[in-house]
Amino acid sequence: MPGQGETTRATSSGTTSPFDVATWCAAQGWPVHPLAPGRKTPAANCAACREHTHPPQACPCTAAGKWCHGFHAATTDSARLSAWWAEQASFGVGVSCGPAGLVVLDVDAHSAEVPERDRLLPGIAIHQGVNLDGLASGFDTLALLAAYRSQPDPAKDESTLRVRTPSGGLHVWYRVTEPGMRYRSSTGSSPKVALAWQVDVRAVGGYIVAPATRTPAGTYDAVGPARLPAPLPDWLAAELTRTGHLVDGGVPVWSAPARPAGTAPRRPAPRPGATGAHRLLDPLLAEVQACAAVPQGASFTEKLNRAAYTAGGLVAAGHLTDADAQELLTAAADEARPHQSHRSLAIINSALSAGLHRPLHLKGRP
Repeated sequence: MPGQGETTRATSSGTTSPFDVATWCAAQGWPVHPLAPGRKTPAANCAACREHTHPPQACPCTAAGKWCHGFHAATTDSARLSAWWAEQASFGVGVSCGPAGLVVLDVDAHSAEVPERDRLLPGIAIHQGVNLDGLASGFDTLALLAAYRSQPDPAKDESTLRVRTPSGGLHVWYRVTEPGMRYRSSTGSSPKVALAWQVDVRAVGGYIVAPATRTPAGTYDAVGPARLPAPLPDWLAAELTRTGHLVDGGVPVWSAPARPAGTAPRRPAPRPGATGAHRLLDPLLAEVQACAAVPQGASFTEKLNRAAYTAGGLVAAGHLTDADAQELLTAAADEARPHQSHRSLAIINSALSAGLHRPLHLKGRP
């Protein structure tokens, strides 16, 4: 496995040992844990852990240096890694995504029955005029999501580490660059939290198979020129927020200077003869602007997402113009987070687009 400065060397040369893979990953700051030899599942727990159910966090095995409970035991400690792979040199390598600050899109190409179009991209109503003939896998739904947002397809993103799986799927690796932002894992078939059909998300509460890991089915091969994850694109971060992947309490630590003590954030001036649309939207905009007084822990992303989604519904119902909605949302976001305008715009565009599919009448959505 390449050293820190040799990241362009192919990781699937066939000469790299699992221990080399593990130490290279650890050198990137990614906690790792053993996978069962020849498999993509964690190595088995000790007998005591198998026989007695208990929370991983309370397990004494971790402190004792054992690998019980999979990604919960992941570490970057070189001595522990040496001990693990000395005991079983054929262990595979798993990377614990949450502590590593990674979000990995696990794109599946499994043969499965295609669901109804309202299940393909959760929260996005795919118009009946969109031809879905030939759609068969996560590669198709991820490309469709990117097309809806007028963004490049992550499966073709050569700026980031991509790993072809033995089953024909693809792992697209990204790193989270916003301090404090944490995203949860999900499966593409989940009816509750999902990004797209047959696109799993590996983040907090999940792990991913490291590149160059070998199984009887084949090797997890890095493809393309990149050997390290690129920053998570703003539009994907906004989509993960929209689809409920943002971990509760996971809020960004912003670089904007704190407002001087004793001063209040600017609030929207009362609108003479305000319409019902403004009476509904203004309190949400005020919540966004109030985040200016709190440089961290204010749930800014969630509040902006809610305001933009509501504005999209008002636009769809004819109570507000798209231009007015964009202006109001951008002004509120820039007031609260003046140094995050690019990210704020991605959140606004994503949530506005979602809201446009759900017209919001003044007595509630139909």
